[in-house]
Amino acid sequence: MKTIVLIRHAKSSWDHDVSDLNRPLSKRGFTDANLVSKAFGAYNFNPEAIFCSPANRALTTCQLFMDNIGLEKKLLTIDHELYDFGGNQVRRFIKSLDDDLDKIMIFGHNHAFTSLANSFGDADIDNLPTSGLVMIEFNVNQWQEVSQGETKMILKPKDFK
Repeated sequence: MKTIVLIRHAKSSWDHDVSDLNRPLSKRGFTDANLVSKAFGAYNFNPEAIFCSPANRALTTCQLFMDNIGLEKKLLTIDHELYDFGGNQVRRFIKSLDDDLDKIMIFGHNHAFTSLANSFGDADIDNLPTSGLVMIEFNVNQWQEVSQGETKMILKPKDFK
C-alpha cells in the first residue's frame, strides 16, 4: 500500500517585487495553512518522507505543516523537479521514489496538483485551492505501479472557517 498526501502551497503575496521562485506567503496564506495543517494533524498521519518544491511559498507552507504536526526536519527533501505546474515532472518524481517508502507528503503547485489528484484519485476536484490537501491511497507495492488510487481525504481552508 502506498499513500501520497499532496498539499498545494498556501496563498502567496504579489505585493513584493521578487521572482516567482521567491514569492512569499500572504497573511491569508499563513492563516489558511495553519488551519489545514492543524486539522490534518488530528489524523496522526506519519509520513516516512516529505518532499517540497524549492519555491519560497511551498517551502514556507511545508514548514508550517511540519511545525504544527510535529514532524521531524530530517524527513524533508527539497527537489527542483517539484517546481512543476503541469504535473508531468511530479508524476515522474513519484514513480521514481524508493519502494521502501510507503507514506509520503509532497508540497507543490497548481495546476499540477489538481491534475494529479484527478488522475490518481477517484474524486473529481475542480480546483485544489491554496493550502488544499488531498490524500490518495494505492493498492500497489511499487511507486512505478501507481496509477489509479482511492481519494481518502480532501481538506480545504474554507472547511475550517
